[in-house]
Amino acid sequence: MSDPIAAAGTPAQPRWTCPFCPLTCDHLGVRVTDAAAPALQGGECPRASRALASFAGPAAASPTLNGTACTPDDAMATAATWLAASGQPLFGCLGTDVAGARALYRLACATGAICDAGSGDVLMAGLRALQDRGQFTTTLAEVRSRADVIVFVGGLPIDVAPLIGPRCGIGGPLLPSRHVAVLGERAGDGATLSDWARLSGVSTQALPLQGDLFDTVGTLGALVAGRLPATASPLRDLAERLRAARYAVIVGTPAWLPAQGALIVEAVDRMVGTLNRSTRAASLWIGGGDGAATVNQVFAWLSGLPLRSRAGARGLEHEPLCFAGARLLADGAVDALLWISSFDADNAPPPNALPMVVLGHPGLAARCRRSDAPTLFIPVATPGIGEPGHLFRTDGTVLMPLHAVQGSGLPSVAQVLAGIQRSLSGAPVPDANRSP
Repeated sequence: MSDPIAAAGTPAQPRWTCPFCPLTCDHLGVRVTDAAAPALQGGECPRASRALASFAGPAAASPTLNGTACTPDDAMATAATWLAASGQPLFGCLGTDVAGARALYRLACATGAICDAGSGDVLMAGLRALQDRGQFTTTLAEVRSRADVIVFVGGLPIDVAPLIGPRCGIGGPLLPSRHVAVLGERAGDGATLSDWARLSGVSTQALPLQGDLFDTVGTLGALVAGRLPATASPLRDLAERLRAARYAVIVGTPAWLPAQGALIVEAVDRMVGTLNRSTRAASLWIGGGDGAATVNQVFAWLSGLPLRSRAGARGLEHEPLCFAGARLLADGAVDALLWISSFDADNAPPPNALPMVVLGHPGLAARCRRSDAPTLFIPVATPGIGEPGHLFRTDGTVLMPLHAVQGSGLPSVAQVLAGIQRSLSGAPVPDANRSP
């Protein structure tokens, strides 16, 4: 990770781990100047470039209480007062890294808060299927080096993870003859498949839906299991490819699945299980960005339970439906909101009239101004830009180190949360980077 990547006429910059999509790519570099936002070097990624552009100009220097600047100590004391007065707080979005997640868990236990990621419904679709049936999963490196058949369910996740093709080794030197198929082609997928076929020589195939995505995945699974007659059809041909593959991988994006998408995840998992009786297969779900997968992992190893859980008077409770953040806000079931979004300047909290504390990217300040409810905004550093840290990659087993590339002068999420807890309890809080 320390190899330099240099552009012509610019000094060498260290390689960088990008925190802005679930792939957390570490093969690109950044160029940092005083006059402009950081810029990518050594390659292109539209999502990373858009995110880096949000760091142009000076960062917000101080917290604000109802639009008026206040000191950091006053901000943390105010946040502690609001949380202490709350009968049921909600911690939402949760856009932070491992250290921030550790501090968040401690504060949630101290306040009895319910915690839900901004992409909570998406996260729970895959999690509930995992809880019900288990999964055969894989890593990006294994897909890149071993998979000879890759099937994308519900379209290519280019918007979510622009570099998914190269990261899966499509067109790479290890298995240039692999086959790539798409079930449920989305707008633009055809052009991407054509580029992959033209530039890398892989064989590609786009299959239309038979009914909807539920029907199509169900039919393919039945063909793989031999439960349907082998009449000629593109799905039958794909089923035969899957059975004959040395290593097949089915890739999906939970954010793009329809309502009750957990049923599609279960159907894919069942298909993968069938294939593993005679060959080797796995699933890879692309999601968990903006810190969601990381916070979920941290909460699971600290408590034994994932997000949408609460440490309350009845002990630890996990309610994947009842503890959905949007549902709680709509039903008026919570009376305070702590919103954390350190990566995304556009990820503003939903409309609400609750006392609200926002720990966010400095660009969020203008989006959090309200005149009808108490609002506290505390600007924080972004891991991988103004602060080092760690994030879990989308494949769930790889913890990626993040390196700061420019100074921001802002505190980390972990530091702010620890300060709030000190104000809440009046006692020192252990360092958020230490194991409990």
